[in-house]
Amino acid sequence: MQPPAAPILLNVNGIEVIYNHVILVLKGVSLQVPEGKIVALLGGNGAGKTTTLRAVSNLLAGERGEVTKGSIELRGERIEKLTPADLVARGVIQVMEGRRCFAHLTIEENLLTGAYTRTDGKAAIAETLEKVYTYFPRLKTRRHTQAAYTSGGEQQMCAIGRALMANPRLVLLDEPSMGLAPQIVEEVFEIVRDLNARERVTFLLAEQNTNMALRFADYGYILENGRVVLDGPARELADNEDVKEFYLGLSKEGRRSFRDAKFYRRRKRWLA
Repeated sequence: MQPPAAPILLNVNGIEVIYNHVILVLKGVSLQVPEGKIVALLGGNGAGKTTTLRAVSNLLAGERGEVTKGSIELRGERIEKLTPADLVARGVIQVMEGRRCFAHLTIEENLLTGAYTRTDGKAAIAETLEKVYTYFPRLKTRRHTQAAYTSGGEQQMCAIGRALMANPRLVLLDEPSMGLAPQIVEEVFEIVRDLNARERVTFLLAEQNTNMALRFADYGYILENGRVVLDGPARELADNEDVKEFYLGLSKEGRRSFRDAKFYRRRKRWLA
């Protein structure tokens, strides 16, 4: 007997996004994020991953973008018209690409800004802070250091820890591996998996490192030119010959460079 399917936390249904009233970036993107799962948005630079996350968190307006078609639902509630603050109150937190820490604040001060909207008291916030330090022990040793003087890996951990301070149910994680050494990337993804397993935090992450994302995700969507061209369980995608060739640099003939895998050779069915 199969276990019951997890309820759908986030449902994105056929959304289109336009920038500056003329530039069509997303073209009918649909995806689902089950509660308690890790879902990966994969694809190259410019595929539409970041725009999809910003559509969910309603951060498009700052870049003159808007959702013009389709719907976005959180636990069945339409959220396209909600403000980012409304979404934070509902437990949707985005960790922006490039870490975006407050450089002049200490690590601990950065973390505490994540609890700004909480109303459950100082004791509960202090408890969450200690929990963050449990997952990110490196941050505890650096808690009195200004963020500007910490490493890229520590800043990424700080950005994720700051999101956790808001007690999120859904974390939108944008390019967590960008600019980090492979060992640090592994450490960050291990922590994400640990948070998902222990705290039941749901993750929708946008990532160019397809190999790493598919190792840790439950399900994946591949975007190209603003469209979902392939999706499926992470293990199936990792074994898919097209994915191996065009995103993992592998083919039946062995490892290949992305330069060798020309766009014009991709399967036409991907763009149907």
